[in-house]
Amino acid sequence: MTQPHDDQNPTPEQLREQVEQTREELGHTVTALTARTDVKTRAQDKATEVRHQAAAKAGQLKEQATHKSGELKAKATDLAHQAQDRLPDPVKDKAARAAEQARAKAAQAGHVWEEKAPAPVRQKTAQGARLARDHRSLLLAAAGVAVVVWLAGRSRKG
Repeated sequence: MTQPHDDQNPTPEQLREQVEQTREELGHTVTALTARTDVKTRAQDKATEVRHQAAAKAGQLKEQATHKSGELKAKATDLAHQAQDRLPDPVKDKAARAAEQARAKAAQAGHVWEEKAPAPVRQKTAQGARLARDHRSLLLAAAGVAVVVWLAGRSRKG
């Protein structure tokens, strides 16, 4: 005959289950304590987290800078057009003639340059010209702003 077992008198099977459960809990506890005391791993985890946050912030700042740059270019272009619209026709004509003369002189100087300048100097100059061409809109925007500032200064004096 078997005797009924209560919680105070567990069976061998129940004891084995309790021991196994206790071992599992102890394993989890040891793992958690090990993780808390592993300073190197925690520091690496924190460094990774900070690196990801910094990369995200850098991306946001780059996006904001690109947006602001676009706004500034548009504003400079608008100001340049406004300044050009305010110029009287005789001034525009004179500027066009001066620009044509400057182009002709520049072409002439370019021919002289090609004939007389040393090769390394020509190469450096060509590199600078390429940079100017690649950033043409920025240079034009800056020139437009300069013209507007100059005109604003002149209108205040007069």
